[in-house]
Parts: sequence; structure tokens; C-alpha cells
Amino acid sequence: MNALVPLPVLLPLCVTGLKLAIGPRLQRFQRFITLAVLGAVLVLSVILMVAADRHGPLSVHLGDFAPPVGITLVADRLAGLMLTVSSAVTLLVNLYSLGQGMADRDDQTPVGVFHPAYLILVAGVSCTFLAGDLVNLYVGFEIMLVASFVLLTIGGTATRVRAGSTYVIISLFSSVLFLVAIAMTYSVAGTVNFAQLAGRLQEVPLGVRTLLEAMLLTVFAIKAAVFPLAAWLPDSYPTAPAPVTAVFAGLLTKVGVYSMLRTQTLLFPGHRLGDLLMLAALASMVIGILGAVAQTDLKRVLSFTLISHIGYMVFGIALAGRGSIAGAIVYVAHHITVQTTLFLVAGLIERRDGTTELTRLGGLAKTAPLVAVLFFVPAMNLAGIPPLSGFIGKLGLMRAGVDNGGGWAWALVAGSAATSLLTLYVMAKVWNLAFWRDAPPGAEGEGRVLESAEDEPGDDANDEDGAGGADGEHGADGAETGAGRGLPVPAGAVVPAGFLGQTITTTRRLPWPMLVATGAAVALGLLYTVLGGPLTTFTEAAATELLARTPYIEAVLGR
Repeated sequence: MNALVPLPVLLPLCVTGLKLAIGPRLQRFQRFITLAVLGAVLVLSVILMVAADRHGPLSVHLGDFAPPVGITLVADRLAGLMLTVSSAVTLLVNLYSLGQGMADRDDQTPVGVFHPAYLILVAGVSCTFLAGDLVNLYVGFEIMLVASFVLLTIGGTATRVRAGSTYVIISLFSSVLFLVAIAMTYSVAGTVNFAQLAGRLQEVPLGVRTLLEAMLLTVFAIKAAVFPLAAWLPDSYPTAPAPVTAVFAGLLTKVGVYSMLRTQTLLFPGHRLGDLLMLAALASMVIGILGAVAQTDLKRVLSFTLISHIGYMVFGIALAGRGSIAGAIVYVAHHITVQTTLFLVAGLIERRDGTTELTRLGGLAKTAPLVAVLFFVPAMNLAGIPPLSGFIGKLGLMRAGVDNGGGWAWALVAGSAATSLLTLYVMAKVWNLAFWRDAPPGAEGEGRVLESAEDEPGDDANDEDGAGGADGEHGADGAETGAGRGLPVPAGAVVPAGFLGQTITTTRRLPWPMLVATGAAVALGLLYTVLGGPLTTFTEAAATELLARTPYIEAVLGR
């Protein structure tokens, strides 16, 4: 069984090499093998999760080199659950992207871009969850960074390149800080293996240990978009294509949260920075949701709610008790799925009406009832309406705060309740503006292209065959030209966007893979509610295992 542990990393990388060799040819075959490998990773993740639950953590030393020399990969309950949830989400997002036609435009570039970059991203995420030492955790982050920059700038418009550059600069800063922290850790402990560090760091002087903890927390807080280190997120994520934004918002920030969970429980038990983490959690919740209240674009609303709800997870980590860690794990799994789903719905709205600006939307409950249902369910889940999984996670965290009884804990309980109510207000606001009210005058049947050719002057000439977009439809009265300049366009118009000659199509008839993928994501979120009892039991066992530390150490070192 241990031999299966590296496969969630190796399979996507191997298939990426195959796809790069194929290039832009054989599009149907490329779509098939991408879905096949993601499905295989999902199956492997479930097997590893079940095996870790029944038999304890699984570990493998690649090349049979023992720590601290070799590469160690470990799958315990936490890693298994994160792999399973992330694999399910990435599979659904890939199906969604096929419907949107993103992959179909790969033939505009010398080498097929989207699928290889996406698979590399999946490999990086898996590497991070399975990493048994700080160096391979860093490698996983860097794999994700390389792939995410490519995905974030697909289309090549000035807006996307600008947002991607900001993302890369922030990520590179955190990477440098991470490398410094790794070097300092090795210099004082003689190893970077988690299992060995769990014992050796306790012998390090308290001041040095606290400095290492602070440096690692800063790195992971940047990755997780914890306030005040989250200013980069609202301007970076909304500019990307809908599938990319969905997987970034739903998954990549949780990699930072996972790293905080892993290091705080294994390397720094009884950490001294708990009060600082509680302050960061409270600030993230409150300031993030207040930012969401002030937004009028759906993608930016969801970006700020993402920052806000990261605070719930940091809340659980900061309390560092069995109940709070279990609640944080439940909430991570819940939030990966629900946040991804909401961004997928935003993509449906953008595909249908050409915009996610709430002031220009309306009447979708009547004209697109299926989209309305697909939004309403995860929106209520995010707000924590009983008995949905969001309520289960928040209830566990708030109970842990009450049991703790400290001043900061009570402040977090109050902040959690206020944030939940404001989240409900924000979701109700979106519902009223986009779905419930009548469409604003002049907005019926029109959309505005958010990423248009005006970002790259002269690109209209490069789109001579733009009418051959995903749906093969033309806008009425030659709306194609006006759309390229960012003007309102009728539904069904094909418009140029970016220097690669790619096209965006607004259409009343949404592609079925997009609807199926979004519906399956909604169902996955509801499944957490149906399996609330077993999920809670599993996460409590995972929390107990994390706090005990011994099962992990024995699985790696063989003691």
C-alpha cells in the first residue's frame, strides 16, 4: 500500500510529458487522458485516505534513502482527506473548462498550454499534501507557482499579465522567506524532515524556535491570504478565466492553511504565537467580510469572502485543541468545495450575460432558474445555514472557542457569529441584485466583455476567424467589433480578447459540461452534510493523530 503514496504526484507529471510531446494535436484524446488521469488520482486519494484511517499513516522513502537524506512522502488522515477533496474539485473544474472551450483554443499557441499547466498544478498540490519534509513542501509550492502563473495569464491580456505579475512577485517574496527559514532550520537542527524535527526542535533555544515558527507562519499566511497579507488576492484572482479562478480560490489558499496545520501541530506544539494567530483570524474574518459588503462585482465579492472565511480555519489552528483542529479540518474541506462552486457559478453568469457586475445583472431567477439554484445552495452553505456543512464546521469551531473560555477565544466566537451573519447579508445582496430583481433597463440580453481587445491595441486584426468561437454563433448587426472594444454586446456574440486571437462567447445556452460540473460540485458540498456524522468522526480522529504526533513519527522513522 505504501507504494501508492507517490502516484498522485507522479501520474500528472508523467501525463504532462506525454501531452507536451503531443502538442496541440489530438484535442479529443488530450481531453480524455486529462480526465482519465484526474479520475485515477481521485481513486488513489480515496484508497490512501481509507488505508490511513484503518492502518495509520503510510510513508515511503523514495530511492530507499532514509531521512534526512531521502525524499519522504507521508499520507495520514489529514493528507488523505485533503488529497481526496482536492482531486474531486480539480476533476470537476477540468470538466467545466472543457465546456467553456478553454482547451479548444490551445491550437492558437505553439504548444498546448492549459492541460499541461493544469496537470502540473495538480501534481504540485499533491506534492504539498504528501511532503514529509520542508524542502519538498517548498518544491510543491514552487511547482504550483510555475503552473499558476501560466494559468493566471492565459489569454495574454494586459490586465491578466499585470495581475499575474503581482501574484508572482508576492509568491517569490514568500518563497525567498521560505528558503531562509529552511536554511535556518537545517542549521540549528541538522535536518528538515518533519518527523525528525518534531523531536530536535524541542532542544533548540526558545527564542530561535519562536523565530522559525514566526517565519514559517508568515510564509504560509501569504499563501493562505491571511490578513494583513491578503491584499494581493482580490486583484489577482478575478481577472483569470473562470475555471482557473475557481481552482485557485477554492484550493491554492487551502494549501497554505494545510501547511499551517501540519507545522503547528507537528513542529511547534504548544506554540507561543497563539494569540497572534487569533488576532489574525479575527481580522481576516471581519475585514474580509466588510470588504465583500462594499463590492459590486460578483468575483470580487467572492474574493473578499474567501479572505474572510480563511479566518475560520486560522481560528481553529490558533486554539490548538482537539475540537478546534477537527473543526478547522471540516471547514477546510467544506470551503474548498463551496468556494470553488461559487466561482464556477460566477463563470456561468459571465458566460451567459458577459459580465459579473451586479449593477448590470437582474432577473436570472426567471430567465436562468437552474443557474439560480446552483448559486443559492452553495451560497447558503457558505453562510452556514443549518444543517449544511458550513454550519457543522462553524459550530465545531465556536464550541471549541467556548470550551477554551479565554478572552481571545470569546472574541473569535463573537467575530465568527458576526461574520456568518454578514456573509448571509452579502449572499442575499447578490441574490437580490443578480437573480431576484428585474433586469436593469437596457441590460436585457447584453453583456460586457471584461477582458477585451482594448487591452492590446491592434489585436482586432489578429482575429479574422473570430466567428469560429466555441458556439460558432455571430452577434447581431456585427456586434463583434464593438465587443472587442469592451462595449455591450448581444448574447451569442463572438468577441476577440488578447494577443493570441482567442475569443469569448456570450450565449444564452450554456454548455452542458459546465452545468454538469457545477451541479456535481453543488452535490459534493451537500454530500458533506449527508455524511456529517462520519466526516466529523474522521476529522476528530485526524485531529487526535495530529496532536499525538507519535503515529506520524513512528510511520516515518520506523520506531
